Amino acid sequence: MECKTVKEGNSCHFMTKAGCGCPGGSCKPIVDECKGCRKPRKFDGQLYCSVYADPAVKWGPGNCPVATHIVKKEEKKVKMVNPIKQAKRRG
Repeated sequence: MECKTVKEGNSCHFMTKAGCGCPGGSCKPIVDECKGCRKPRKFDGQLYCSVYADPAVKWGPGNCPVATHIVKKEEKKVKMVNPIKQAKRRG
């Protein structure tokens, strides 16, 4: 559906027949942590996230899961070796 609050005339997945389904009734502008990301779009002189209605909530517990400007750390995989097989290889 098309937004009738902040992003008028643009497709919005938060809009319902009853109006905006976002908490508070409309989308919230981006927070400082969002600067540098490719997801925000400009509407009426403000930047709004194209994925989340309230970006501050996504930055609360850690990094935003869709932030394009954050380099994600690669987890090192620890290879588990069976101790019996390891002992046989040595001896």
